[in-house]
Amino acid sequence: MILNSIPIISGGVIFIFVFLSVFAYYLIPQNTNMSNEIELSIAKKPPGFRVNYLFEKTNKTNNNFFNKLLFGEKLSYKKIPIHKYKLRNDTVFFIEYTNDLENNNFKKKHIEKLIFNNTSVIHSNFFFLGTDKFGRDLLSRIILGSRLSLAVGFFSVLISLVIGLFLGLMAGYFGGKIDVLIQWLINVIWSIPTLLLVISLSLVLGKGFWQLFLAIGFTMWVEVARVTRGEVLKIKSKPYVKAIKSLGYSNSRIIFKHIFPNIINPIIVISTANFATAILLESGLSFLGLGVQPPIPSWGTIIKNHYLFILVDNPFTAIFPGFCIVLLVLSFMSLGNFFRDLMDIKTK
Repeated sequence: MILNSIPIISGGVIFIFVFLSVFAYYLIPQNTNMSNEIELSIAKKPPGFRVNYLFEKTNKTNNNFFNKLLFGEKLSYKKIPIHKYKLRNDTVFFIEYTNDLENNNFKKKHIEKLIFNNTSVIHSNFFFLGTDKFGRDLLSRIILGSRLSLAVGFFSVLISLVIGLFLGLMAGYFGGKIDVLIQWLINVIWSIPTLLLVISLSLVLGKGFWQLFLAIGFTMWVEVARVTRGEVLKIKSKPYVKAIKSLGYSNSRIIFKHIFPNIINPIIVISTANFATAILLESGLSFLGLGVQPPIPSWGTIIKNHYLFILVDNPFTAIFPGFCIVLLVLSFMSLGNFFRDLMDIKTK
């Protein structure tokens, strides 16, 4: 019973991560671009931390649905964390929140310059997972990090499929010198450790968003090509393929209409496993400083910035993103194993 529920749980976990990543800016507490609201006075706070704010009016901004969905909200106010406040007539006297709680220097703001929260000028923010070393909301950064991990997985797998399927189909169907050349290329790439190859490509292509997709995608096509070639060699010898060839159909029609649909099952299994591999590689590259650069949130970067805090400070800043990596990778691997067993004729 437990084994039968594993793919359901895995699929549910993946769905939750996808939903959170797509609608992140409508769900996270700190929904500005990259959740990059740096406030050092509230840095490294534990889970459940709460602080009050004054919202001071600034320039008006227009936030349409798609801009906010992709890039977050543009604030029309400035957030001022406060420790104490007094309201007298039309003026608010307040002490800014600092690590020095003995600070008694009151500042003042006219009430017309502030944004009200219902009937009060005080806005309370709750940090469910605490804050990182720059005072940013950790929960918001982790949810946005899932957007990067899933995007890297999707585009890397897509690149690997385009390259691997093309080369595998060509090698398996035409054979001869084309097969020898592609097999040689596969063996050369296969002999290089994956992480070393990804690091090398990252150094060549540079550090960035699209460079990361390309670097990981260019390393994962080998297994797709190898499996595709083997499946095509088996199907090419089938009687129905020989019959189709005798009818004079073109090679492209035979490959894409009669051979490709019959090799899709193992490709789905490999793609699921490659998705998990891409997430691990992205996190590893970001941890080494070779992935996306700040302030773009990445699980690997969050761990890199806070892994020493496990021993000397707040351990949750590194534990939570690490847990997300493990959970998402396990979900994809479990789903891949389920597809493998489901499509394996020998087990039926």
